[in-house]
Amino acid sequence: MDSPTSKPAAILEFLHFCENLKKTKRTGWIDSKISLPESIADHMHRMAVIALLLNDPSVDKDRCVKMAVVHDLAESIVGDITPRDGITKEEKSRREQEAMQKLCKDILGETPQSQEIYDLWTEYERAETREALFVKDLDKFEMIVQAYEYERSENCDLSEFFKSTEGKFTHPLVKSWVDELYRKRNETRAD
Repeated sequence: MDSPTSKPAAILEFLHFCENLKKTKRTGWIDSKISLPESIADHMHRMAVIALLLNDPSVDKDRCVKMAVVHDLAESIVGDITPRDGITKEEKSRREQEAMQKLCKDILGETPQSQEIYDLWTEYERAETREALFVKDLDKFEMIVQAYEYERSENCDLSEFFKSTEGKFTHPLVKSWVDELYRKRNETRAD
Protein backbone atom coordinates (compact mmCIF):
# COMPACT_ATOMS: atom_id res chain seq x y z
CA MET A 1 0.00 0.00 0.00
CA ASP A 2 1.30 3.45 -0.90
CA SER A 3 1.25 5.61 2.24
CA PRO A 4 1.95 9.35 2.19
CA THR A 5 5.27 8.77 4.02
CA SER A 6 6.40 6.53 1.17
CA LYS A 7 5.69 9.34 -1.28
CA PRO A 8 8.73 11.57 -1.74
CA ALA A 9 6.57 14.66 -2.31
CA ALA A 10 4.91 14.31 1.12
CA ILE A 11 8.26 13.79 2.84
CA LEU A 12 9.78 16.80 1.09
CA GLU A 13 6.83 19.01 1.98
CA PHE A 14 7.13 17.97 5.63
CA LEU A 15 10.89 18.61 5.59
CA HIS A 16 10.39 22.06 4.07
CA PHE A 17 8.23 22.94 7.07
CA CYS A 18 10.94 21.56 9.35
CA GLU A 19 13.39 23.92 7.63
CA ASN A 20 11.43 26.80 9.16
CA LEU A 21 12.65 25.61 12.57
CA LYS A 22 16.24 26.08 11.40
CA LYS A 23 15.56 29.59 10.06
CA THR A 24 13.28 30.91 12.80
CA LYS A 25 15.17 32.56 15.63
CA ARG A 26 13.82 32.25 19.17
CA THR A 27 11.70 35.28 20.02
CA GLY A 28 13.01 35.79 23.55
CA TRP A 29 16.55 36.23 22.30
CA ILE A 30 15.50 38.57 19.50
CA ASP A 31 13.55 40.67 22.02
CA SER A 32 16.65 40.70 24.25
CA LYS A 33 18.74 42.04 21.35
CA ILE A 34 21.06 39.02 21.21
CA SER A 35 23.33 39.46 18.19
CA LEU A 36 23.25 35.83 16.99
CA PRO A 37 20.14 34.27 18.52
CA GLU A 38 19.65 30.53 18.40
CA SER A 39 17.01 29.02 16.15
CA ILE A 40 14.12 26.86 17.30
CA ALA A 41 15.96 23.87 15.80
CA ASP A 42 19.10 24.75 17.79
CA HIS A 43 17.05 24.69 20.98
CA MET A 44 15.33 21.40 20.10
CA HIS A 45 18.61 19.74 19.18
CA ARG A 46 20.34 20.59 22.44
CA MET A 47 17.27 19.47 24.39
CA ALA A 48 17.51 16.07 22.68
CA VAL A 49 21.20 15.86 23.53
CA ILE A 50 20.45 16.74 27.16
CA ALA A 51 17.76 14.04 27.23
CA LEU A 52 20.47 11.53 26.35
CA LEU A 53 22.07 12.35 29.72
CA LEU A 54 19.06 11.00 31.62
CA ASN A 55 20.00 8.30 34.12
CA ASP A 56 16.65 7.71 35.81
CA PRO A 57 15.31 4.20 35.11
CA SER A 58 11.76 5.32 35.95
CA VAL A 59 11.76 7.60 32.88
CA ASP A 60 11.98 6.29 29.30
CA LYS A 61 15.05 8.07 27.92
CA ASP A 62 14.38 7.15 24.28
CA ARG A 63 10.87 8.56 24.53
CA CYS A 64 12.26 11.77 26.04
CA VAL A 65 14.79 12.18 23.22
CA LYS A 66 12.03 11.74 20.63
CA MET A 67 9.74 14.13 22.51
CA ALA A 68 12.47 16.78 22.65
CA VAL A 69 12.93 16.44 18.89
CA VAL A 70 9.25 17.09 18.14
CA HIS A 71 8.06 19.28 21.04
CA ASP A 72 8.29 22.56 19.09
CA LEU A 73 7.42 21.16 15.66
CA ALA A 74 4.20 23.21 15.49
CA GLU A 75 6.36 26.34 15.56
CA SER A 76 7.41 25.51 12.00
CA ILE A 77 3.98 26.91 11.08
CA VAL A 78 2.88 29.20 13.93
CA GLY A 79 6.29 30.62 14.86
CA ASP A 80 7.74 31.09 18.33
CA ILE A 81 4.81 32.52 20.31
CA THR A 82 5.76 33.95 23.70
CA PRO A 83 3.69 35.48 26.52
CA ARG A 84 4.79 38.93 25.29
CA ASP A 85 2.86 38.37 22.06
CA GLY A 86 -0.48 38.92 23.82
CA ILE A 87 -1.91 35.60 22.63
CA THR A 88 -3.81 33.58 25.23
CA LYS A 89 -2.63 30.09 26.15
CA GLU A 90 -5.85 28.72 24.72
CA GLU A 91 -5.32 30.47 21.37
CA LYS A 92 -1.67 29.38 21.24
CA SER A 93 -2.74 25.82 21.96
CA ARG A 94 -5.42 25.96 19.25
CA ARG A 95 -2.97 27.26 16.65
CA GLU A 96 -0.37 24.66 17.53
CA GLN A 97 -2.97 21.87 17.45
CA GLU A 98 -4.00 22.96 13.94
CA ALA A 99 -0.36 23.10 12.86
CA MET A 100 0.31 19.57 14.11
CA GLN A 101 -2.86 18.38 12.41
CA LYS A 102 -1.60 19.85 9.14
CA LEU A 103 1.90 18.40 9.50
CA CYS A 104 1.02 14.95 10.75
CA LYS A 105 -2.38 14.22 9.28
CA ASP A 106 -2.73 16.36 6.16
CA ILE A 107 0.84 16.20 4.87
CA LEU A 108 2.21 12.90 6.18
CA GLY A 109 -1.16 11.17 6.31
CA GLU A 110 -2.46 8.46 8.60
CA THR A 111 0.72 6.45 9.12
CA PRO A 112 2.38 4.95 12.19
CA GLN A 113 5.20 7.47 11.83
CA SER A 114 2.95 10.52 11.71
CA GLN A 115 0.86 9.13 14.56
CA GLU A 116 4.00 8.67 16.69
CA ILE A 117 5.06 12.28 16.08
CA TYR A 118 1.57 13.54 16.86
CA ASP A 119 1.27 11.38 19.99
CA LEU A 120 4.68 12.51 21.31
CA TRP A 121 3.75 16.16 20.77
CA THR A 122 0.35 15.65 22.45
CA GLU A 123 1.95 13.86 25.39
CA TYR A 124 4.37 16.77 25.83
CA GLU A 125 1.57 19.33 25.68
CA ARG A 126 -0.56 17.48 28.24
CA ALA A 127 2.39 17.14 30.65
CA GLU A 128 0.84 14.16 32.43
CA THR A 129 3.58 11.53 32.08
CA ARG A 130 7.01 11.31 33.71
CA GLU A 131 8.58 11.69 30.29
CA ALA A 132 6.59 14.81 29.40
CA LEU A 133 7.37 16.40 32.76
CA PHE A 134 11.06 15.63 32.33
CA VAL A 135 11.09 17.15 28.83
CA LYS A 136 9.19 20.21 30.13
CA ASP A 137 12.03 20.61 32.64
CA LEU A 138 14.58 20.25 29.83
CA ASP A 139 12.80 22.96 27.84
CA LYS A 140 13.22 25.44 30.68
CA PHE A 141 16.70 24.22 31.60
CA GLU A 142 18.04 24.53 28.06
CA MET A 143 16.65 28.07 27.93
CA ILE A 144 18.48 29.19 31.06
CA VAL A 145 21.69 27.46 29.99
CA GLN A 146 21.43 29.48 26.78
CA ALA A 147 20.67 32.63 28.78
CA TYR A 148 23.79 32.06 30.88
CA GLU A 149 25.86 31.58 27.73
CA TYR A 150 24.47 34.77 26.19
CA GLU A 151 25.11 36.70 29.39
CA ARG A 152 28.73 35.68 29.15
CA SER A 153 29.20 36.20 25.39
CA GLU A 154 27.12 39.38 25.07
CA ASN A 155 27.89 40.90 28.48
CA CYS A 156 24.22 41.40 29.27
CA ASP A 157 21.76 40.63 32.06
CA LEU A 158 19.12 38.03 31.21
CA SER A 159 17.80 37.58 34.75
CA GLU A 160 14.20 37.64 33.51
CA PHE A 161 14.72 34.20 31.93
CA PHE A 162 16.02 32.78 35.18
CA LYS A 163 13.19 34.37 37.17
CA SER A 164 10.59 32.92 34.79
CA THR A 165 11.69 29.39 35.69
CA GLU A 166 12.24 29.76 39.46
CA GLY A 167 10.54 26.98 41.41
CA LYS A 168 9.23 25.31 38.26
CA PHE A 169 11.64 22.39 37.93
CA THR A 170 10.37 19.03 39.16
CA HIS A 171 12.84 16.28 38.26
CA PRO A 172 15.67 15.84 40.82
CA LEU A 173 18.35 15.38 38.16
CA VAL A 174 17.36 18.58 36.35
CA LYS A 175 17.13 20.40 39.69
CA SER A 176 20.75 19.40 40.38
CA TRP A 177 21.79 20.76 36.98
CA VAL A 178 19.89 23.99 37.66
CA ASP A 179 21.59 24.35 41.05
CA GLU A 180 24.99 23.93 39.41
CA LEU A 181 24.10 26.46 36.72
CA TYR A 182 23.05 28.98 39.37
CA ARG A 183 26.26 28.34 41.31
CA LYS A 184 28.32 28.86 38.17
CA ARG A 185 26.33 31.98 37.21
CA ASN A 186 26.74 33.51 40.68
CA GLU A 187 30.45 32.73 40.61
CA THR A 188 30.80 34.35 37.18
CA ARG A 189 28.81 37.42 38.19
CA ALA A 190 30.99 37.87 41.30
CA ASP A 191 34.13 38.14 39.13
